[in-house]
Amino acid sequence: MNEKTYLKWYNKVGYGSGDIAGNVVYAFLSSFVMIYLTNTIGLSAGIVGSLIALSKLFDGFTDIFFGAMIDKTRSKLGKARPWMLYGYIGCAITLAANFAIPTTWGTTAQYAWFFIAYTLLNGVFYTANNIAYSALTSLVTKNSKERVQMGSCRFIFAFSTSLLIQSVTIGFVAKCGGGANAWRTVAIVYSVLGLIINTISALSVKELPEEELNEGNNGKSEEEKYGLIEAFRLLISNKFYLMICGVYILQQLYGAMINSGIYYMTYVLKNENLYGVFSWAFNIPLIIALIFTPTLVGKWKGMYKLNLRGYIIAVIGRAFVVAAGYMGSVPLMLAFTALAALGQGPWQGDMNAVIASCSEYTYLTKGKRVDGTMYSCTSLGVKLGGGLGTAAAGWLLEFSKFDGTLAVQPESCINMLHIMYLWIPLVINIVIMLILALMNVERANEKIRKQNRK
Repeated sequence: MNEKTYLKWYNKVGYGSGDIAGNVVYAFLSSFVMIYLTNTIGLSAGIVGSLIALSKLFDGFTDIFFGAMIDKTRSKLGKARPWMLYGYIGCAITLAANFAIPTTWGTTAQYAWFFIAYTLLNGVFYTANNIAYSALTSLVTKNSKERVQMGSCRFIFAFSTSLLIQSVTIGFVAKCGGGANAWRTVAIVYSVLGLIINTISALSVKELPEEELNEGNNGKSEEEKYGLIEAFRLLISNKFYLMICGVYILQQLYGAMINSGIYYMTYVLKNENLYGVFSWAFNIPLIIALIFTPTLVGKWKGMYKLNLRGYIIAVIGRAFVVAAGYMGSVPLMLAFTALAALGQGPWQGDMNAVIASCSEYTYLTKGKRVDGTMYSCTSLGVKLGGGLGTAAAGWLLEFSKFDGTLAVQPESCINMLHIMYLWIPLVINIVIMLILALMNVERANEKIRKQNRK
């Protein structure tokens, strides 16, 4: 029996374009904020890392808070779209603020400015926007294939934007004259662009009415009230939610280590422009994999096999990147970076659909629908994984005696850059592969449905 369809092609493309806005924030911040702070403003990598880690203490609460608020929202725009729209206004302002630290202030005031701007961006505005954006996957369609297509479309835009941001930003800053003023100008341009695209994306889809979302749920009510504590209990009682959170956090840690590649290219390979080249090698295969993900999900009758096999390829690819790195072969590093990215692509494409299945697992086992709260794992993963990854990068650089004023770094720093860019991503991929081997939520849901039909 064919599932009812809800979306036109332009709805899927419009929704997916929202990750252009999201990655204008995330790719720019995660790739360049550390090198901006250390090499342009002159702040300590270790102190910046500690401030980022401290900021993360606030984030865990706001993820569940905004997820629960989305679930309780009733408006003409629906549950999620108001948060997506208005949250990005704050994103735009605070993104610009992160790259507009006054150069005439003392270092203590500069650290305080960064900490406040970074915490507001990640802990408040990006949280509200990103959880709402992710939750739309469950709120605009009940068709599982359309959810996979939405996820693939979304991440095609995401990785295309990351590729563009990572490729052009260094040159863009140089064209704007270099230095602190140039970074501020680039940040303002990106913020305005993101605000426009986010608005278009939010208005390109329409949330389904409550009655239609509830249809076919055997009369179970979705209006049952629950507070933050109950929402937290619902989440941690779902083993698949915990697995997805773990994978998402690890992915962002992985991304943070890959983003430290700008230091690796500058001080190990002696060419900072290679960072953009490696971005192509990483993002183009991801985009190709995303294009084919919906077809492969249908061919293999689900997401589990595809995700696991993909990460086996990713582990093999990163293992060869390590070997090529010690050989000093840039072409081989590029080739195997592409292979690893190709294997990571399917999970990126169907991840939102897996989360929707995870939300369904909570409904089937607990009788409560917590779509917005369930999608807190996306924001939680981005912020905790990306933030702690960036913090760890700062600590490791500080520990290795990195000095942003030096053209040639000490041997201890060079060795650390090998660990950060080559070894840590390989270990993270292995752990993700092992978690995905246990994450067959589709089979668990089907088993419960069969039991309920008896």
